[in-house]
Amino acid sequence: MIAARILIVEDDRIVARDIQHQVSRMGHVVVGLSASGEEAVRLACSHQPDLVLMDIRLDGEMDGIEAARRIREAQRIPVVFLTAYANDDVVERASRTEPFGYLLKPLEEPQMRTVIQMALYKQASDARLRMSERRYAATLASIRDGVILCDRDGRVDFMNRVAETMTGWTAAEAAGRPLASVFVALDEETQEPQEDFSALVRHHGAHAPPERLSRLLPRGETAPDRPDSAGIVVEERCSAIIDDRGEVAGAILVFSDLTQRRQIAEALRKAEADLARIGRLTMMGELATAVAHEVNQPLMAIITNAGTCLQHLSQPEPDLGKTRAVAERIVRDAQRAGDVIRSIHALVRRTPADPGRVDMNALAVETLALVRAELRRARITVETDLQAGLPSVHGDRVQLQQLILNLVMNAVEAMADPGLPLRRLRVVTAGGDGGISVRVEDSGPGIAEADPEVLFRALYTTKPDGLGMGLSISRSIAELHGGRLTATPGTPCGSVFEAVLPASLGET
Repeated sequence: MIAARILIVEDDRIVARDIQHQVSRMGHVVVGLSASGEEAVRLACSHQPDLVLMDIRLDGEMDGIEAARRIREAQRIPVVFLTAYANDDVVERASRTEPFGYLLKPLEEPQMRTVIQMALYKQASDARLRMSERRYAATLASIRDGVILCDRDGRVDFMNRVAETMTGWTAAEAAGRPLASVFVALDEETQEPQEDFSALVRHHGAHAPPERLSRLLPRGETAPDRPDSAGIVVEERCSAIIDDRGEVAGAILVFSDLTQRRQIAEALRKAEADLARIGRLTMMGELATAVAHEVNQPLMAIITNAGTCLQHLSQPEPDLGKTRAVAERIVRDAQRAGDVIRSIHALVRRTPADPGRVDMNALAVETLALVRAELRRARITVETDLQAGLPSVHGDRVQLQQLILNLVMNAVEAMADPGLPLRRLRVVTAGGDGGISVRVEDSGPGIAEADPEVLFRALYTTKPDGLGMGLSISRSIAELHGGRLTATPGTPCGSVFEAVLPASLGET
């Protein structure tokens, strides 16, 4: 049995004393007796009892029901009503105060014992539930993700502070509103309005998607002219809330702001690009150093020997044998310098290291998969038209993939202007008498130069941070494999880069 501190409110002193004796025999402590509602409210505030036994009819202007209401609102102390009148009106009015029980007069001790114990157990259970709810609310409030709880009808029950900040709604404003009116999001890829995620989970359960990317719009925004300029990109995760009967009682939506994560990823990408640029510049510097070091010695020998040769020839009777020997040394030094240049030239050109048969369709698909993140970040629509049954190409798979990759990335950079109405990349493969064709088309501003050949010159670039090596290397790879690479203006806009490579011998 739970021993408790009890306040008795009864305007009949004899009945009050009798109740006091019964309560004491049960092992409880009576902290006060009151005959009026006003005094009962005061005693409840000062003594903080565990339970109030409240007569409905009391002396004074405040009856027991009103006193119980004020006590419950101020202290959340449980109340058990005592009454000899239990008509429907009294019960209905008393029920609004959330009583923990009723005792009908005349009071019987076994009945009173049972009702008091039940009321105390219920109060303890409610206290544990309230503490659990406070811990739960404190936990949700402390996490860095936005959290919104919805009822079975998809209306907002709870929002943590992060959700308030990200949606622009306070929890009080959002309470009872449909989630779709508080959390307004667009599909990250299509920019079309997203269906209420909680509705998907409530209706489809385990068959609903576990997460999705969306653009959360500012409060009051529904369809901006430029969706990518409004709102924040979030990752949504939603789960159903299941009740004791196994039915869906609501849903919990958790969403994270990906802005900082994407900024970090973008900074990392730029850092990698800078490192790659530094690496290319370092390699060029090393090549230049190698050329200067290796060629300098034979050039100095040529100059020295040429001077000696001139000295011999300036004599009145030159020794032609010695002069011939010096001239032969000049020729050998010149040949040595040429060998050094050719060696470095071969290094730059990278002859095929691991030749084999390459499926260009599969290579195109694989290359597009490698740059999927770049294409998505640039909001580029990708189309492919890959002819089935193409013969393979004999060559170095890595170099051929680099060829396609350079062309694709060149197209992506050509469509970097955010003002472009359409960003479309199209990759086409085809076979013919000329070999295997791989064509990369973009919808960018097109080729500005009158002579497209200038684009393939080494170190020529139209980009502020470009090295002008990508297209030059691509053409070198195509030519190294016995093919060609050309550039033409697109229709009605953009540009087309086409590599034509010979098919493997023995295939048609």
